Amino acid sequence: MSAQGVNNKRRRVLIAATSVVGAVGVGFALVPFIASMNPSARARAAGAPVEADISKLEPGALLRVKWRGKPVWVVNRTEKMLTSLPELDPMLADPESNASIQPEYCKNPHRSIKPQFLVAIGICTHLGCAPTYRPEVAPEDLGPEWKGGFFCPCHGSRFDLAARVYKGVPAPTNLVIPKHTYVSDTTILVGEDGGAA
Repeated sequence: MSAQGVNNKRRRVLIAATSVVGAVGVGFALVPFIASMNPSARARAAGAPVEADISKLEPGALLRVKWRGKPVWVVNRTEKMLTSLPELDPMLADPESNASIQPEYCKNPHRSIKPQFLVAIGICTHLGCAPTYRPEVAPEDLGPEWKGGFFCPCHGSRFDLAARVYKGVPAPTNLVIPKHTYVSDTTILVGEDGGAA
C-alpha cells in the first residue's frame, strides 16, 4: 500500500467525521433559537392559546389545562350524560345560556362545538372558587335529581354537565365557555377560534 492511498482513506474518514460533528453542532446551536420562537410563559399567561390533547380522554373523564392562569376543563361526555341535559332545563336558571358568556358557536343545548366535548373555564361565577367535577348520578350528598355536573363547595352553587347553573344557588350565571377550536380530532386549541367554528 502506498503512503498516498493511506492518506486519502484517512482524509475521507476525517472529512466524514468532521461533517457529522459539525452537523450535530449546528443542530444544538439551532435548538435555543427555534425554542425562542415559542411563546414565553408570560405570553401564555397573558392569553396565548394552549393545546389540549384529548386522544386519551376516556368517556366520562375530565381533563384540566391552564389558559390565562385559569383552569380549563375538557369533559368527554357520554351519550347518557348528553341525553340527561334537556331533562334539567326546568331546574336551571339560564338553560338557553342567554345571560352567560360563551362564543356564539357554543350557544346551543350542549354549549359546545362537538356535543361529546365540553370545554369550560373551571371558576365559579359567584366568587371565583373552583367547583369539583361530580359525574356520579344521585349521590347522597347532592340529592336524587343530580344527573352529574359541577359542585362548588364554597357556597353550594351547582352546574350541570353543560356548565349551566341551577336555580336558587349563589352563582348568577353559567360557567364561562372560552373560545376554542379543533386543530384535529384529538387536539383542541383553547383561546383561539380561527374566526369560525
